[in-house]
Formats: sequence, structure tokens, C-alpha cells
Amino acid sequence: MPEGKNQQMSTVAIEGAPYGPGSKSPKQGCTMTGAQAIIASLEAEGVDLVFGYPGGQAIMIYDALYDSEIIRHVLARHEQGAVHEADGYARATGKVGVVLVTSGPGATNTVTGISAAYMDSVPLVVVTAQVPRAMVGTDSFQESDIVGMTMSVVKHSYLLQSADDIAHTFREAFHIAKTGRRGPVLIDVPSDLLAESIVFEYPDSVNIPSYRPTYRGNAKQVRAAAELIGESRRPVLYVGGGVVSSGASEEVTRLSRDMRIPVVTTLMAKGAVPSSDKFNLGMAGMHGSKYASLTLNKSDLIIACGARFSDRVTGDLDTFAPGAKVIHIDIDPVEIGKVREAQVPIVGDVKRVVASIYEYMCDHGLKPDTGQWLDDIADWRERYPMYDRRIGEVPGEIVPELAMKRLSEALDPMSTIVATEVGQHQMWAAQFIERELPRTFLSSGGLGAMGFGFPAAVGAAIGMPEKAVVCIAGDGSFQMNVQEMATATINNAPVKVVVVDNRALGMIHQWQKLFYNQRYSQSELDDVPDFVALAHAYGWEAERVERPEDVLAAYGRMIDSTGPYLIDLRVPRDRSVFPMVAPGMGLDDVIGAIDGATGTRNLEQIAAQEGVRDNA
Repeated sequence: MPEGKNQQMSTVAIEGAPYGPGSKSPKQGCTMTGAQAIIASLEAEGVDLVFGYPGGQAIMIYDALYDSEIIRHVLARHEQGAVHEADGYARATGKVGVVLVTSGPGATNTVTGISAAYMDSVPLVVVTAQVPRAMVGTDSFQESDIVGMTMSVVKHSYLLQSADDIAHTFREAFHIAKTGRRGPVLIDVPSDLLAESIVFEYPDSVNIPSYRPTYRGNAKQVRAAAELIGESRRPVLYVGGGVVSSGASEEVTRLSRDMRIPVVTTLMAKGAVPSSDKFNLGMAGMHGSKYASLTLNKSDLIIACGARFSDRVTGDLDTFAPGAKVIHIDIDPVEIGKVREAQVPIVGDVKRVVASIYEYMCDHGLKPDTGQWLDDIADWRERYPMYDRRIGEVPGEIVPELAMKRLSEALDPMSTIVATEVGQHQMWAAQFIERELPRTFLSSGGLGAMGFGFPAAVGAAIGMPEKAVVCIAGDGSFQMNVQEMATATINNAPVKVVVVDNRALGMIHQWQKLFYNQRYSQSELDDVPDFVALAHAYGWEAERVERPEDVLAAYGRMIDSTGPYLIDLRVPRDRSVFPMVAPGMGLDDVIGAIDGATGTRNLEQIAAQEGVRDNA
């Protein structure tokens, strides 16, 4: 479908397909080609937005797409960008993101995006065209075994062998992608099937005997969990991205508030519990607050909700929360006990399980006595703040931590979405950008894919036009998929980008400073490109900000603009993200934390461990 035609189709006009699973497609029983059946299947699933890039083997699918009055196609400028855009769309909307690309390099360019979605449990259906069946395995032009390449990073994959299989394959693919632990599904379609004639029959239901996700937690385990919580004195809710995926934010927040249980979150769970909630301690782990890490490590009961005990959260497993029992709630049974043994394992949907635990506790008068525990945590929060003016500010320099705090204050948390790239800026954003709602903080957690954040922001902006979308990027990661600036311009996606520009691969630079005797091997970037000039070339508004007194006004201009806007925010190269748990160390061994009692960072600990001075 030509871009011109796409642009005439407003998001509002096509919002919500006229039919979906469970209702009859008006094309049911019609004779059509395999290519037309693919488009009819997407329409039958209620898909109104597809991200992709055409090519020779996919050209018949694109020809069929030309006639769709329901599906809007977003033409990315790179297939990796298309997958990240579909991923951002899925994270922001809760819907399945759909990608359409051609064979060979078109398919292989999707692998990083698919991997990022798989690691973060994001539902995608990725449709790749393939060379004709007779040519598969002959090393023909633009052939690649994309099914084999992605086997370990998809929830399921299909290599179609008959055009008659198209409808039920798409029905299964969408069902698998959006149920259980969500994730990407790949459908590889040999191009000779696209010209075959079939009678289109879209199934009303799915029957996959080997795939039966468990949603309702075992009643005996729910009871055991409720009783264990009631007996604990130092419980903590350890909240992961599964809470966002399952829509369990309300249930988890209610359990926390009514039972007076503190919450620590993973990067993926930011917004699952409102940042303003007094029981929410925010992110724990490698770059989480010292008080959140102390809470997790000194607890007597960890209630893990849709979290996987990532190494970035636990630090050294041998010293992680040594006195804590574990209740682990997850819809994926593979995750339970994989890293940390659970005394009460519960396989099920977090939303349902937490609601059942809460109901049982209320019915039986169970409530933990957390008074002293909360007092201890309050003392830690007072003593170890994330930011202190006495330590962080340098005259004439833009302090990244303060810049993120000011950005957070400038954004309405109820009507904005924040996406991040990967690196130091990502951690500063996680530490200081406050979020009140789930699905409003998008970041690559598991894979940590540089180049994710900006296209994800574009996808979110297209999928959620009623919300303002801001991407926080680094000058290194932004250049990974900078070509998607064109996608934003062409699709009238008014995404805003704040480039935290330190002329370095900041996190690598920090590790080289702290752990490699300041040997800055290939981590310092030349001052290229001129981001403002580049933005203007793509039709964006842009400005460079170099003085701290100019930051707030620049944010105001960016927020007030009606189109895409970029701020090149110049920060010092040698700033480090603190606090930090060094690789291989335990959560009690936090370096660079601010001690509010003395108004200092624990620089002596840094110096003793690494032999360098903190330049922050």
C-alpha cells in the first residue's frame, strides 16, 4: 500500500476492526489467493496496524494489502526498526504487534527485534515471506532459514506448506502470542503459496492440545501463600513485568496498601505500582536505590509476582536475601525455581492469583505486622536518597540526574509514555522518571538492545495518539536506528527525543573507569553527527542545550510542539550512574550510594574496590 494512501487513513477512522475472533468475517467462504487470505486473516483478528518493509518474495502480500480498507501499514526504514515499532505498539496498547517483511535479509534483520520481544514477553506475530517451496534449501537468491535462526527466541514458529493452512495458522499464532506468557510467534510463508487459490474459512476457535496455559492458581498453594504472608514480619512484594502483562497492577497495589507491604520493582515493572505510592520503593538491584536493595536483601519473605530473579536484580545469588522465604507467582512454570528455590510455587496468572491471595487473607483475618519493618525502611530512604544537591551539582554542567528529575516534573504522568534506549540514560530515567500507570515506561530489559527505544517510541506514538511519547536516548544508542526519524515524520507521529549526549558509550565508559583502570578502549565517540542538523534534515524541530539554566525552557518548547522534536542535551562524558552493585557482588555491597547523614558518597568504598576516584 503506497504511503500516500496510508496517510489518508487516520488512526481514529480505523480504530477497532469491525470483527475479530469469535465473529464471522464477511470474507468467510470467499475464494481468494493465499496472499489475500493472509490479509483477511489479519482483519479477522482485528488487526488495524501493521509495521513492515516490502520485498520481492512479499510483493504479493503487499499487493493484497493495497485493497484493505481496515489495515494501516507503517513503512519502517529498516526491518529491525519495524519489529521494535511493533514491540513498542504492543507494550503501550496491550495488543499484538504485527510485522510483515520479505525473505532473506528482510527476515534476518528482524532477529534482534524478535529477541528483544521474547526476552520481555511481548506479543508479536512476525510474518516473513520465503522463497518458493521448490527452492527452499537450494541457497537461492534471498533465501534464509529464518525459522531455524529464530527457534530459540520465539514462542512458536510455522513454516507453511499449504495455502489451505493459512487461516488456521494465523488463528493459532495470535492465540499463542497473546495467551499464557506472551511472546513473539513467527510465520514463514513460501511465496508460491501466495498465488494459490483457496476458499477462506477463518476458525471460530483454537484447539491446541499441547498448549494449555494455567491461569488459576492451585487453591492449596494460594492458601499456603496467604498464611505465610500473614506470619511474616519483613515481607516485600517483588514486582516484575508479568504484572504489567497480566493487567494485575490494581490487585498488586491493593495487596500492598491494605496489608502494608513494601514493593520493589524491576525495570520492566515501572508503572505497575504508582511511583507516588508510599509503599513503592522503586527499582532494586544493580542501579536501583540502596534502600530498595536493602529491603529486598533483608526481608524474611519475598512475594515474587511475574518476576524472574534476574541477575541485575539479585546480584550474587549466594548472598541474595539469605533469610527470606519465597512465594513465586508466574504463569510460566519454567521460571519458578529456575534461579531461586520457592517455598510456595504458584503457577498461574498473576492477576487472578494475587486476587485470590488477597481474598483469602481478608476472609481469614490475616495481616502481617510490618510496623517495625516499615520504620526501618523509612530510615533507609531518609539516609540513602537517590539524589542530593550537595553532591550532584557542578557549576555550569548539566547534571543528568537532575535533568531527568526536571523532565519527570514536566511530564503529565497520566497522559504520557516514556521510552528509553539502553545505557546510562536508561538507568537515570528508571531512577528519576516517575510513572503512575502501567504501559507508560517502555524499555528493553532482558536483551538490553541498543536501538530499541526510539523505534519503540514511534510505534507507541502511532498506536496511542492520545498520549505524548518521549524517548530518552543516548548519543550512541540513538544512532542504531536513527533512520526511523523518517518513519515518525511520514506518519505524523509527534514523538519527542531527549538525547543525553555525552559523546561516549556511557555505560561501557563507566565500567572502564571503575573496573578497567580508565582504559577507554573504543567507548569515546566523536562529536558526530550534528543531531540538530540531522533532525532538521528529517523535518523535525530540534535544539541543542548546553547550560543547566536552559533545560527547563527547552523541555517546555519540546512538550508544546505539535510535531516530532529533538533536544541534544549535552552532559559531561565522565558522569557515572550510582548507586551501583558491581558485577558479582551482593546487594549489601552498594558502591556510590549517597549517605544523607554525612552528605557524601561512599567514595572510599569505590576507591578501595577500584582504585579510581569518582568524577561525579
